[in-house]
Amino acid sequence: MEPTILSKKQTLPQLFANWILKLIGWQVVGSFPEIPKFVLVGAPHTSNWDFPLAMLLMYATGVRFNWIGKDSLFRPPFGGLFRRLGGIPVWRDRRGNFVSQIVEAFERSKRLIIAIAPEGTRSKIAYWKTGFYYMALGARVPLVLGFIDYGRRQVGVGSLFHPSGDIQADFCRLRDFYTDKTGLYPDKQSAIEICPE
Repeated sequence: MEPTILSKKQTLPQLFANWILKLIGWQVVGSFPEIPKFVLVGAPHTSNWDFPLAMLLMYATGVRFNWIGKDSLFRPPFGGLFRRLGGIPVWRDRRGNFVSQIVEAFERSKRLIIAIAPEGTRSKIAYWKTGFYYMALGARVPLVLGFIDYGRRQVGVGSLFHPSGDIQADFCRLRDFYTDKTGLYPDKQSAIEICPE
């Protein structure tokens, strides 16, 4: 993918974030679509370092997004900071209607971007969680494919597509896109598969 060409008029946070990325040898590639609502897929997720890189992407591009994280991240002393950075906690013991709550949030909002790591953990798991997919499907918004590729030292955004409702076919598209993206710990990358019913 080609590096992003940013506009000449950048804000101070954009300049600072791009300077940090350049300093550590990373580059932003791709660009966010100019649409008001979508689910931003974040993969692969194998390290705590993924979070600061995702925040640098947000500030470097100037595209503000919310992100979903486990509830333990939002406890003191850093909970308030994570909320100000766009975090939305999910309580793993109250899964019941979280997807429907996000769908309702999309319906109420004129602009909303929700970033979520489908692996849901830094450890290797057998299947991706599918909540992100059903959020986009229920809200009738596209999936935008974000990534952090440690092999190329790139953080960025790829293509987008609207979920068709055929989750197997759509997961094939996801698998094709992420197949050459490498996490910090490749042995912890999870298979892009759906848990069999």
